[in-house]
Amino acid sequence: MNIEEHINYWLESAKNDMDVAESLFKSQKYDWCLFIGHLVLEKTFKALYVKNNANKIPPRIHNLVKLAELSPLKLSDKQKFFLDEVNDFNLEIRYPDYKFEFRNICDMEFTTKYFDGIKEFFKWQQSLLK
Repeated sequence: MNIEEHINYWLESAKNDMDVAESLFKSQKYDWCLFIGHLVLEKTFKALYVKNNANKIPPRIHNLVKLAELSPLKLSDKQKFFLDEVNDFNLEIRYPDYKFEFRNICDMEFTTKYFDGIKEFFKWQQSLLK
């Protein structure tokens, strides 16, 4: 794949996942909405990594802060803190011990706060890929 195709691969997958996350939000599957939201940001960071690292294969990690640093992006402390919180959504939905507890805190207010932030971050990431 050339660099443009490689970036597009990650970005199109992220856009598809954003559509899925929107559907999950509307269906009030808030825990899964936030899990997929994490994937959206992860895949977009991987597109940015490809762009900024001469078309190299992105690392097989899920930590959003680390991916941003490898991309390399300059993040504010507020952005790093937000991404660190979103990192938890990747873990808490995967493991049964956390899954039920996480589901209980994912009410509409909690999810709206984080999902709006994810959408805002995604929009910013996309602007960096143009």
